[in-house]
Amino acid sequence: MIELPIYDSNGKKIDTLQIDAATLGGEVRYALLKQAYVITHGNQRQGSARTKSRGDVHGSTRKLYKQKGTGNARAGASRTPIRKGGGVTFKKTRTREDFRTELPKKMRRLANRNALLAKLIDNEVKCFAALDFKAPKTSDFAKLMASVGIDRTCLVATDKGNRNAMLSARNVAGVDVCRIDQLNAFELLNHRYLVVDKAALVSFLEGTCFDNTPETDEAETVVAAAAAPKAAKAPKAAKATSAATSAATIDAPKAAATKTAAPKAKKENA
Repeated sequence: MIELPIYDSNGKKIDTLQIDAATLGGEVRYALLKQAYVITHGNQRQGSARTKSRGDVHGSTRKLYKQKGTGNARAGASRTPIRKGGGVTFKKTRTREDFRTELPKKMRRLANRNALLAKLIDNEVKCFAALDFKAPKTSDFAKLMASVGIDRTCLVATDKGNRNAMLSARNVAGVDVCRIDQLNAFELLNHRYLVVDKAALVSFLEGTCFDNTPETDEAETVVAAAAAPKAAKAPKAAKATSAATSAATIDAPKAAATKTAAPKAKKENA
């Protein structure tokens, strides 16, 4: 078990949190962390790097000086690849390069938890009872960091509803902010310290901070919403059919009366 100290806003230790290392992977897997870091870093590449060939560089194609008689080496245009400012011999011809690779879900989740385990072992996690700020203020967060001895880069992970803490920390030099459900191995390894409040850390360890709503529920709600207007229109159609049948029954005796009156008129004319 790992005992993580809990600090108040003044940097005083007030409690401890027991964390089972088995829930975070048991041991630090350096190869897995390296693989997760490299893949995440590569996925951030845009793949839009371009180079210009000799024909793309702006400049004249005129021969710099005559071939013979100057004593200098033979020279052509100023846009040749051997000259400064010239084109690239083999330019990049791809319109878009894709460097994206995928990491299996179980490996990715284990890497995120394993990176947190590495921080806990190195005593680089600063957990506070609460990150409560009455208003966004950068100086208050700077004092909070100084109270626990944070003097290097820092990652602040908190609940998405704690807006004041995010706004207070984002302007501090060397500090980055993320939501607790977006905590990943790449960000943890890129920063020396992790600042988190107790409630957010517990929700990450228990997995309650992640939205586990299945997509089937959303599909069912969409289908139900689409079927609702049709169900509402059904009684109107029933009313229309009932009105048509009643009108037909009412007009039926009239039609019969006209049919019986027609032969009488023919007999009288005869």
